[in-house]
Amino acid sequence: MSRDLVIQTKNAFDFVQKFYFEISYLIKEVETSLQQEEEEFRILHASGYSITTRTSTGLEPVNVERWFPTTFTVFFCRDDHTELKAGQTITKQRPDLKVLFLHIEAIGKQLKEPRALAGCLYDIKWDTKKVSKFENFLGRFSYHPQKVFLHMPDIEYSDNACSFKGKLVNKKLFSIKNSEDVRRQLVEPMIAIYRKLNSGG
Repeated sequence: MSRDLVIQTKNAFDFVQKFYFEISYLIKEVETSLQQEEEEFRILHASGYSITTRTSTGLEPVNVERWFPTTFTVFFCRDDHTELKAGQTITKQRPDLKVLFLHIEAIGKQLKEPRALAGCLYDIKWDTKKVSKFENFLGRFSYHPQKVFLHMPDIEYSDNACSFKGKLVNKKLFSIKNSEDVRRQLVEPMIAIYRKLNSGG
C-alpha cells in the first residue's frame, strides 16, 4: 500500500510539473507570435520575465489551497509604448495605451474545465502622482479575477487605485493542441480586438 502511495504521489507531482511546462510553452508561443506582428508586442515584466499569479505558504486551509498556482496571466504592450530597464518594463499612462493579456485558469470551484481568456485592455487609468507604471496593477487579475471577469466578454474594472475596460474571448484550454490552434484561437482574436479598438471600433 505504501509503495502504491509513493508511486501515486510521484505521478501526481510529475503531471503537475508537466502541465506547468505546457503552460509555459503556450505562453512563449503566444509571445513569439505577437512579437512578429507589425505592432511588435512585448511581454511586460513586472519583476523579471515571469507570469502573474497568486500563491501562499500559509497553513490555514484557505491558504493551503493556494500552495500551487492555479491561474497564470501575462500581458503584452506595443514595444514603442513601454520601456525595458534592468529586466523590468515601464509602461506609463497614455491616452492610447492598450494592453493585450492572456489569462489561464487551470482549476476553480466554479470552473468546469481549464480555460484561456485572451483579449485587450483599454481606457486604462490610474493616479500618476501615486503610481508611475501600469505594471503595478498586474496583480488585479490574480487577486480579483471574479471582479475583473464579472461581465465577460467585456471587462469593466475599477477600484480606488486604477480602472480599465476590456474585451476578450473565452477558449477551452485543452482545445488548443498545436501552433495553428494557438494562432487561430488566441493570437488572432487578441490582434483583431486590439486593432478594432485602436481604430475606434
